[in-house]
Amino acid sequence: MKNSSNSAAKSFFPPQWRATVVLLALLLVCAAFTLARGQQESQNTNEIIRRSVNRVDVGVIVTDSRGQFVEDLHREDFSVLDNGAMQPVTDFAAIEEPAQILLLIEAGPAVYLLEGSHLQAAYALLNGLSANDRVAVVKYAEAPQAITDFSADKGIASAALEDLRFNLGFGSLNLSSSLATVLEWLAKLQGKKTIVLLSTGVDTSPPETAQALLQNLRLRGVRVLAVSLAGELRNPQPIGKKKKSSADKPTEISLQFDRADQVLKEIAEAAGGRAYFPKSAAEFSAAYTEIAQLVRHEYSLAFAPPARDNTIHTIEVHVRPENATGPLQSNYRVDHRRAYLAPAP
Repeated sequence: MKNSSNSAAKSFFPPQWRATVVLLALLLVCAAFTLARGQQESQNTNEIIRRSVNRVDVGVIVTDSRGQFVEDLHREDFSVLDNGAMQPVTDFAAIEEPAQILLLIEAGPAVYLLEGSHLQAAYALLNGLSANDRVAVVKYAEAPQAITDFSADKGIASAALEDLRFNLGFGSLNLSSSLATVLEWLAKLQGKKTIVLLSTGVDTSPPETAQALLQNLRLRGVRVLAVSLAGELRNPQPIGKKKKSSADKPTEISLQFDRADQVLKEIAEAAGGRAYFPKSAAEFSAAYTEIAQLVRHEYSLAFAPPARDNTIHTIEVHVRPENATGPLQSNYRVDHRRAYLAPAP
């Protein structure tokens, strides 16, 4: 899956050096961000989008205590609460509804120098999707760049992954601002929408942009499933030395990885999704296989806002309410969006 230009450039870095070079790349990106941060913080370009709705769409994924998908659920098996008050489900679509998946891939220097196991394993995602599911590919560094539009032809996405080009300079990795832009791209798209984010989690966006993104993710009906690309970098083999113990790891690098992981967790949680932290090709493949199942097993619910007060309302979804067949299933994991902005009076 590697293109010739990427492979040629990588040949300058022996395998045992690559993790060290990648760590240096990440640290240089963060250092550059720190120097420019004073200027960036005065430019808040991603304010919270206050878009009210007259219909609230809620995508719901239900798994049991063993992690198995709960299938064959019907409209009457769900209860939806708006600010704690039960609401009638006005529309319902079972898991067979086609999904729309946007692959958002970090294309900075760190990912460039990896072996590409995350891209090779992405075939497990494409192969696990339904024939009618549509996929788009977008890369980002300083800003998002669309590579392919949505298409049910998975071969188009595969070709895009094979020919993906990476930025080699130590520039910005604006994860939050790029994700905010992608959300705007998806705003008018109908149906089930999922962003599969492939990222180290390093974010040079201004802090206020990151906070605004989390709020917008809570209000939108777009699920984010985040896959960390930093797992292969956590335990690099020092050149010419024995492997360091965990106590000897540089604190700055450890803190950077911890923060990057937390960024991905916060993004996924805000969007009603999940975060994965694979460390090998096999774990990447397993993560993508599960993601393909998640997007294929999403129920689509909708209800009418009970009030027009232009405020943020919380959403709760439960499975098998007490007035339906069977007891309330408290052992189910139910993933869904958590809030929406009610329409104005």
